[in-house]
This record gives sequence, structure tokens and C-alpha cells, in this order.
Amino acid sequence: MTSDQPAASHQRPSTSQELLTVPQVMARLQLGRSAVYDLLRTRQLASITLGRARRIPTHALTDFILARLDQEAA
Repeated sequence: MTSDQPAASHQRPSTSQELLTVPQVMARLQLGRSAVYDLLRTRQLASITLGRARRIPTHALTDFILARLDQEAA
């Protein structure tokens, strides 16, 4: 017996919602450019490089924030 209902579609957010620019991260964290690049350089905040552009996945920013909250709570 087959179902007439279509399979649930998994919609992924667009790339512009998944990857943030450094200025977007600066605004969300309320930090300066140098501070954000320091987080990237020390690998506290994960990023990818596309050509010469640096992009930060939204999940990496969320993970960073949660890790900092855990550190503060400890």
C-alpha cells in the first residue's frame, strides 16, 4: 500500500542566511573588526574562505556564543 501524500520536503535556508560576513558578525556580537578577526585567527570562531572572502557559518556563531555562555556559567 502506497501513500498518496508527498514526502516531507526539507527546505534549507538560502546560502545568504547560512553564511555571515565579518561585518554581520561584528554587528551581532557588537565587536570591532579586529576583535572578530582575532577570534577567527585563534580559531575560537570557525570560518571558511571563499576566494579572498571570509564567511562564518551561522551555526559556528551560535556554537561560539553557547560555548562562551557555558564558560561564564562554570
